[in-house]
Amino acid sequence: MPIEFASSPRPTIGVEVELELVDRESRQLVSGAYEILREMGEGHPDGKHPKAKHELLQSTVELITGICNTVAEAKADLQDSLDELRMLTQPRGLLVMCSGTHPFTDPVTQEVTPDPRYQRLVEEMQWPARQMQIFGIHVHVGVRSGEKAMAMVNALSGYIPEFLALSASSPYWMGHDTGLASCRSKVFEGLPTAGPPWQLASWSGFGTVELRICDGVPTLQEVAVMAALSQCLVQRFDALLDRGYTLPMPRAWIVRENKWRAARHGLEAWIIVDDRGTTRPLRDTIAELIEELMPIAKRLGCAAELQGAFSIMERGPSYIRQREVVAAGGSLVDVVDSLVRELEADQPEPRPQEETEVTARRSQTKVS
Repeated sequence: MPIEFASSPRPTIGVEVELELVDRESRQLVSGAYEILREMGEGHPDGKHPKAKHELLQSTVELITGICNTVAEAKADLQDSLDELRMLTQPRGLLVMCSGTHPFTDPVTQEVTPDPRYQRLVEEMQWPARQMQIFGIHVHVGVRSGEKAMAMVNALSGYIPEFLALSASSPYWMGHDTGLASCRSKVFEGLPTAGPPWQLASWSGFGTVELRICDGVPTLQEVAVMAALSQCLVQRFDALLDRGYTLPMPRAWIVRENKWRAARHGLEAWIIVDDRGTTRPLRDTIAELIEELMPIAKRLGCAAELQGAFSIMERGPSYIRQREVVAAGGSLVDVVDSLVRELEADQPEPRPQEETEVTARRSQTKVS
C-alpha cells in the first residue's frame, strides 16, 4: 500500500517532550501517569487529552504541541500543557522534571503502561525494553514533499553531534556517573531498531521528518533552542534543494563515530568533518552553524531561540550542571532537586560558586 506524504507549505513545527514524575519525598521516579492522564482527558473526545499522552513507563507523561508556525508558539503551547499537568501532580505529591535519565532510579522498579502496544514491546524485546527508562524531546518539521524529506533526513544525520551535545543531560545511570555526557543515547541503542537513521535512496523507504536525537532537557528555553535549530536547518535544506543543489550524505561510519564522540564528551568532543578524518572542536562547529543559520532564524521569527545555543555553551548543558551539583558536595537527590527547579524557573541553575557569592552578598547587605 503506498504511503501518502502529508506535505506542508512551510516549515511548521511540532514538539514532543517526555516528562518524569518524581515522588516529592524520595525523589524516585514513581507511577502516576495512568490516573493523571485519565483525569486530564475528561471532557475530551474518547477521554484522551489532545496534548498529553502515555509513554512506555507509568512514570512518564509526554506533552505534545499542536502544529505551530513559530518556535515561540510551540514553547507557549508546551507551557500551557505543563501548567495543566502541574495542577494534577502537585496534589498527588509529585514533582515534574525533564532529563535524559533519572540519576538513580532502577528501571526494574518501574511499571509499564497497561497498553497492548507497550505490553507487546516488552514481551518481544525483554531486557532491552525494560531498560528504556530514558527521556527525550522530539521535533517534527513540516516539509513540502516526500523526496525533499528523504534528502533532508540524510543530510540531518551529519548534525547529530551538535544536537546531542547541546541537549546532553544524562551523565548518571542507576546511581553512578557513567562518564558519558549522554548515556541515554547509548541505552536507547539497545533496541534493535534504534541508532542513527538509515541512509535512504528513495521516498519509498521513508515517512516523515522527525528529529529524535536529543536528550530530554530541563528547561523549555532549551527545548526552544532545539526546535529553532531543527526548523532552521530544514528551511536551509529546502532552499538549497529549490536551487538545484544536492544535499550532503555523510558517510555512515562518520555519523556513528561522531555520535559516539558527542555522547561521550559532549561539547568538548572533537568531531570528524571530512572523509580524510580531519577533526575539529564541536564547540567551533556549533558556533559556526548558529551564525550561518541566523539570517534564516530572523525570517522564521526564532532568532532569539537559536541564539540560546550560545547561552547553553556558555553556561554548560545539563550534563555539566548536574555534575557541578555533585562536585560541590551535593548528592544525586540534590541533582534531582536542581532539575525540578530548572523546569519550574525555566532557566538553568547558577553555578555553585555563583550561588555562594550571591548568598554572601545578601548576608553582607543584611548586616549593613
